[in-house]
Amino acid sequence: MSLNKQDVQKIAHLARLSLSDNESEQYQESISSVLTLVEQMQSVDTEGVEPLCNPLEMTQRLREDTVTESNQRDSYLAIAPQSEKGLYLVPQVID
Repeated sequence: MSLNKQDVQKIAHLARLSLSDNESEQYQESISSVLTLVEQMQSVDTEGVEPLCNPLEMTQRLREDTVTESNQRDSYLAIAPQSEKGLYLVPQVID
């Protein structure tokens, strides 16, 4: 699968990005190569292959699941432009 220049410009428009013609061509090539790689990876027969949690054949060291940071919620909320009842208030972006 490859993208054409109009596809890239549409994606950029949806992402609210401004791209020059040269940048559109560069992204077209980059995104198309990624999509080609994904297609190649999807075509590989993985029947019977056990999933791995990491690519190394070793046990992953785990740490104890304990809280190590102090709660700084109030100090973060104090510098927010607007907050209420422990939540950040942001402008509505969807009608």
